[in-house]
Amino acid sequence: MKNYMQIFQGTAFTSKSPKEIQILKDYLFCINTDGLIEKIVAPGEPEYQTLLDAYQGKPNFHSLNEGQYFLPGFVDLHVHAPQWAQSGTALDIPLYDWLHTYTFPLESKFSDLDFAKEVYDDVVSTLLANGTTTALYFATVHKEASILLAEICASKGQRGLVGKVVMDDPEGNPEIYRDANTETALADTEEFIIAVQELAKTTKQGVYPVVTPRFIPSCTDEGLKGLGELAAKYDTYIQSHCSESDWAHGYVQDRFNKNDAFALNDFGLLRDKSVMAHCNFLDNDDVELFAETGTAIAHCPVSNAYFANSVIPVKEFHSKGVEIGLGSDISGGFSPSLFDNIRQAVISSRMLEDGVNPSIPAENRGVPDSRITVNEAFYLATAGGGESLSLPIGRIEENYVWDVQVIDTKLPTARLPIFNENEDLHDVFQKMMYLVRPEHIREVWVQGEKVHTR
Repeated sequence: MKNYMQIFQGTAFTSKSPKEIQILKDYLFCINTDGLIEKIVAPGEPEYQTLLDAYQGKPNFHSLNEGQYFLPGFVDLHVHAPQWAQSGTALDIPLYDWLHTYTFPLESKFSDLDFAKEVYDDVVSTLLANGTTTALYFATVHKEASILLAEICASKGQRGLVGKVVMDDPEGNPEIYRDANTETALADTEEFIIAVQELAKTTKQGVYPVVTPRFIPSCTDEGLKGLGELAAKYDTYIQSHCSESDWAHGYVQDRFNKNDAFALNDFGLLRDKSVMAHCNFLDNDDVELFAETGTAIAHCPVSNAYFANSVIPVKEFHSKGVEIGLGSDISGGFSPSLFDNIRQAVISSRMLEDGVNPSIPAENRGVPDSRITVNEAFYLATAGGGESLSLPIGRIEENYVWDVQVIDTKLPTARLPIFNENEDLHDVFQKMMYLVRPEHIREVWVQGEKVHTR
């Protein structure tokens, strides 16, 4: 019999397809030294009892208690790590004012590495405690602090994809917060990429450098072109904001006489490893371009309610072959929890389908066939995020990594309303999606290592 590093026993929920949940009731999950799920064994299979006899009672055998379940770790495709320090403030003003009054002055403070360490330590720990095992981070313009964020992800066991932000246009950025010039922005980005790729060699769960033009309004043409070339040279991920709000979308049309998607593509910034946040105002040609280039969308439903001036037709874009995952967009989104974003994704999609202006007749009020189910929103937070990053994450399946959260529905201080011990597991799953809070997340594992316990 093969030796496994660890074996877990319990009931797991994972996405079978964008619309269907697969329930693995009382299965065994066999994890190898690389932290991958090498074998999944169902209770009826002959090997099941053999494995139980061999491993039960040993330190590397983990069995869930009654009322506990495995979910895949969440994949957060859009987090502004420094903005954790202002989460929950100033969400009532327009995007441009919010950036210039609050956000840019805050981000400028990350030249101080002690301050950066305090905030970054806390945001990575907080996201892990919320079940987020992989996060795609915007840092700041500061090279050293951005490398520090990657080091913190590596040491805390989170799979971190980190970008040193580029803001090289003196016209589009405040004097107190920007790259000194285009040349230093590109040189710092290249040094950052090399440093993080070096760090990755000793990081089991992986850390990755990300080429990160903040968005077109903050970058020069030369800067955008140089970033596209660096991404190609080092084969890195790319992230930015795309067509988020009326203001940002209009700005790019005025400057380039085309939409964000085509402008970004001209600079080599749309590729299979690209993830663009928001994308609320994509037209049909933009959507086709995303599907063709393999560019993914980070859907940020909580943040969009505050800053995007619209509800993104996420179901329509998904149906056209665009990869989509979920993003918290701290701090445009106030919550570090993808559970909250799963809920809001469902709510926003229903508001888009039904429409929101009661003075318009019901039949003209909304956009038909826009609603998504909680199963679909869960898929975006897990498997959709994994597909967007082209990594074997987001599913509890053989040859995927063991990234899981252990949910306790019987927590004495916050029991979920499950009163029938034979409750249909599909209903248990829905109750978890709508009612789980961080205290229900008892353990979090990344790549076969326990990284959080409560």
